[in-house]
Amino acid sequence: MKKFSIVIAGGGSTYTPGIVMMLLDNLNRFPLRSLKLYDNDGERQETIAKALEILMKENAPDVEFGYTTDPQVAFTDVDFCMAHIRVGKYAMRELDEKIPMRYRVVGQETCGPGGIAYGMRSIGGMMELIDFMETYSPDCWMLNYSNPASIVAEACRVLKPQSKVINICDMPVGTKRRMGYIVGKDPKDMVVKYFGLNHFGWWTSVKDENGTDLMPQLLEYVSQNGYLTDRAVETQHMDESWQQTHRKAADLLKLTPQFLPNTYLKYYLYPDYVVDHTNPDHTRANEVMEGREKEVFGAARAIVQAGTAKGGGFTIDNHASFIVDLACAIAFNTHEQMLCIVENKGAICNFDSTAMVEVPCLVGSDGPEPLCQGDIPTFAKGMMEEQLASERLVVEAWIEGSYLKLWQALTLSKTVPSAAVAKKILDDFIEVNREYWPLLK
Repeated sequence: MKKFSIVIAGGGSTYTPGIVMMLLDNLNRFPLRSLKLYDNDGERQETIAKALEILMKENAPDVEFGYTTDPQVAFTDVDFCMAHIRVGKYAMRELDEKIPMRYRVVGQETCGPGGIAYGMRSIGGMMELIDFMETYSPDCWMLNYSNPASIVAEACRVLKPQSKVINICDMPVGTKRRMGYIVGKDPKDMVVKYFGLNHFGWWTSVKDENGTDLMPQLLEYVSQNGYLTDRAVETQHMDESWQQTHRKAADLLKLTPQFLPNTYLKYYLYPDYVVDHTNPDHTRANEVMEGREKEVFGAARAIVQAGTAKGGGFTIDNHASFIVDLACAIAFNTHEQMLCIVENKGAICNFDSTAMVEVPCLVGSDGPEPLCQGDIPTFAKGMMEEQLASERLVVEAWIEGSYLKLWQALTLSKTVPSAAVAKKILDDFIEVNREYWPLLK
């Protein structure tokens, strides 16, 4: 069986150890010959990398391991780039969340103004990574799960239309795992139909491997409990703020009682509720910095100090499994069904054919092939068209350096109450993003 070479872009991420653990756990079906970490923050990456170096020597000594800040070293002779970058790191995420809250507007990492600000930072970073990949390993595939995925995917469509980039999100995977627990099924045996934009969609069908319709049972459960379950069924999305989000799905369902909602819709359908239940001085970014950030880096330092990863604090991230599934589907042409963010091309029949939509795809060696989801109802279509227009304006604003288009993008977001408020948020964001955004005129 062929062995593969991988570079993880964003090597200093708190998610990198979980991904490496998942790769080690799947060497039998996805063998590795080389694993490299790449990050432009060498100091941050080194803490994680030194611990992973010990882990790799103890568990897979035959796999060549390295880490670097040199893009040529990182991207030469690689088959897959797994990208999860965060331009500006958590310091900028905190501002993404807290600046909108000054005006009682949703402060969230990927939705509303925060997502737009993050998107404006991510586009340049992603285009740089793609250039590195295509320069040094032109046959490489990039599996991108950097946020905000919708804006990044739209930028790829416009600026890198021929690039071998697949944009994918772990949120539907986590929700599907919860669905499986609710109905007592292995999520991998469940066949779904789904339509939307990333962090903005609905399940229209869920069946088991025998074709039994699971939607009635799921709709009944979610109408009472949301996606909240009585035990942890995933390693991600378990903090109290996430539990509130899972619970809120019951209210989302009331607006589309025939479809199961993506949990992120709460930011668009109940923005006043979100603001009322958010501490403007202590947002999700603070929770992550105080929790996951300290835990992962603490575990890394402990492994280095002990000189062994045995009994160490790194664990497999359940959410990382979909990344290995995606790589296997491409490498071995399995045509596995997965939710990917792809150009619509008629998959949603009554929606813009060039829109980057999130739908079930069959994934093989040529990449994802979207499956037809038919027509969608007016309510969802209207919401999606507004959100799509906002995301496209963000990309146009980045390309053109247009203040007006970014103001329009913020104004169109369903989370923002008026153009006046949008302008105040934009001006505040410009002040703190001068190092990351293009100059706006």
